[in-house]
Amino acid sequence: MKKSKTRCLLLALALPCALGAWAGTDVPRTFTDPTRPLDERVEDALSRMTVQEKINIIHAQSKFSSPGVPRLGIPELWTDDGPHGVRPDVLWDEWDQAGQSNDSCVAFPALTCLAATWNPDMARLYGRSLGEEARYRGKDVILGPGVNIYRTPLNGRNFEYMGEDPRLASRMVVPYIQGLQSCGVAACVKHFALNNNEVNRHTTNVIVDDRTLYEIYLPAFQAAVTEGDAWSIMGAYNLFGDEHLCHNGRMLNDILKKEWGFKGVVVSDWGGTHDTAQAIANGLDLEFGSWTDGLANGTSNAYDNYYMAQPYFNLIASGKVGTAELDDKARRVLRLIMLTAMNPEPGFGSLCSEEHYDAARRIGDEGIVLLRNKGNVLPVTPREGMRILVVGENAIKMMTVGGGSSSLKAQRETSPLDGIRAAASRCGATVDYARGYVGDVTGEYNGVVTGQDLRDDRTPAELIAEACDKARGADVVIFVGGLNKSSGQDCEDSDRSGLGLPYGQDDVISALAAATPRLVVVNVSGNAVAMPWAERVPAIVQAWYLGSEAGNSIADVVFGAVNPSGKLPFTFPVRLEDSPAHALGAYPGVKRADSDIVDLEYKEGILVGYRWYDTKKIKPLFAFGHGLSYTDFKFGKATADRRDMTVDDTITFTVPVTNTGSRAGAEVVQLYVSDPKCSVMRPAKELKGFAKVWLEPGETKDVKITIHTGDLTYFDAGANFWVAEPGEFVASIGPASDNIKTTVKFNLK
Repeated sequence: MKKSKTRCLLLALALPCALGAWAGTDVPRTFTDPTRPLDERVEDALSRMTVQEKINIIHAQSKFSSPGVPRLGIPELWTDDGPHGVRPDVLWDEWDQAGQSNDSCVAFPALTCLAATWNPDMARLYGRSLGEEARYRGKDVILGPGVNIYRTPLNGRNFEYMGEDPRLASRMVVPYIQGLQSCGVAACVKHFALNNNEVNRHTTNVIVDDRTLYEIYLPAFQAAVTEGDAWSIMGAYNLFGDEHLCHNGRMLNDILKKEWGFKGVVVSDWGGTHDTAQAIANGLDLEFGSWTDGLANGTSNAYDNYYMAQPYFNLIASGKVGTAELDDKARRVLRLIMLTAMNPEPGFGSLCSEEHYDAARRIGDEGIVLLRNKGNVLPVTPREGMRILVVGENAIKMMTVGGGSSSLKAQRETSPLDGIRAAASRCGATVDYARGYVGDVTGEYNGVVTGQDLRDDRTPAELIAEACDKARGADVVIFVGGLNKSSGQDCEDSDRSGLGLPYGQDDVISALAAATPRLVVVNVSGNAVAMPWAERVPAIVQAWYLGSEAGNSIADVVFGAVNPSGKLPFTFPVRLEDSPAHALGAYPGVKRADSDIVDLEYKEGILVGYRWYDTKKIKPLFAFGHGLSYTDFKFGKATADRRDMTVDDTITFTVPVTNTGSRAGAEVVQLYVSDPKCSVMRPAKELKGFAKVWLEPGETKDVKITIHTGDLTYFDAGANFWVAEPGEFVASIGPASDNIKTTVKFNLK
């Protein structure tokens, strides 16, 4: 009897397939008419699909694609990794390279560099340029950008994110998404949420209070959804409230979809799904990579055995679950397909165009941060007969390969040495090179090979001796070092072991500083590093991972073709113990005795980054927002257009900024707000607005920054509500979080 009922139910599930094929010849297909409203098209397509077809489109069919509905002419959905360039294609069921000759790309600077521009226009340019490359390659979804907050300088994936401040990340992610999606390519903003370290990323259960969650870790995701209209979001690997974040009811259903009204698709991270029932009920829409060895997973078709594949169908067939959740998931995926793969006017894509290389260079130029310039050692003015020495492995090592899923197959990559050499030679200067240290000599990731042979069998003492000997005869020495994208450094699935530079670089830099007073240190990294030699080095430059145009951007800044205007998107501590998570022993967590779960409590709460250093009065090595220029700027006295604010009100601050130097440049005006007398603990100050202004020598501009009453609020977890207490507030304005030039007091009535 039971068997007979099951057969009848399966027949009922299959019947719409035959009916749909028959009806499709007579009933107009609204979903194929791009002039009809999107929601109407989605509902029409959904009404024509069988249960099996709905199941099919909510899980992968290959490493990076999910099936469409061939019977209805609905195409497949193709994803690819970002967010710094379009990843090369792999085989259908394996991570091995597909061996194509047309899947190289322009490598754009890492997102730490983009954030360091403090320029939303650069974010829009970045997104559109990447979208054009993805469109040319036939990609519908780019897995990025990342907006997880910089909580610890050891996180191996910080280079993919936008820094420690939720306001900065929010303002930079929105135009990136808009630029990308203007090409008919969906952003998949990641990793939602609380994915702030790579060690134990699959087993970490984050313990964080609601105030911290809403004030620090959610705002950039919320802006991506409510302002950027992101078409998809990727869940994180870790757990929150003992539920994996790829199927976490509170995060996905309650916050993302109900509170924020997200209409898009929640995509699992590859292998981030763990349970069919939770995936059904808790908001996951599209499952990828649960078994990343594809068809070789011990079954005839591993994709049909995904959690949201045949197991889901079987639960429906047995009557254990209904189809309401399935319809919602399929509806969202159909909407995504119609916005991307079925978009009738996505525009034309282009691959490896000179416009894209120019965009990469412009972003790199604007994101490089001048940290120190004692005695105006920079810019270097190359001249006939000048002898320049470049030292360091990072001056020659390709950085577009490695680091995890953001690894790229760049069409070309200009190294720092080549960029410096080319720029210097145009002025008659000569450039010599010394290795200085040996780090990671490998050059391969996921089948993409750099072709570099960086082996060097000399001892560290021999390498240092050579560098110092050459330095004594050079007019200027440029050391290019830092981190790389190897495991245990700036790399997915691993964290750093400490704040210090690897491979004995501190010894090299110290020796060079003793050998020459004309030393420039260029640090290439996506993370803060310790600099015990900082006071002995006259010039320090933070250069990030700059992609295809790395060497040219570094040369632009070092030689003064570009006046640096980048600002740090995160704090550089003097010691690891100064940073909040490490000062409180709140990393990497405590393993449970009875399982593999690691409980990680965010003990620092809302005091993340500069909020911690300012409130606790700890002097950093380089503060959030810090960055120097080759010119000087003067801030005048700030004024406000009103002294009193009321509910749902705005106030505009105006500050005159003058370029008092001898060359054109750009300054970032940063506005922080303090609430000195509040009934709850609040940070010493919080970034609430910023604006980048370009000025000719002697020019003055009035810079205006407007904030809303909502910018004065804190999250009251008990009431589940944002609260602004009446009273006096202080607006502090300056070029860095530790360099306030002018303040204005105002009241909230």
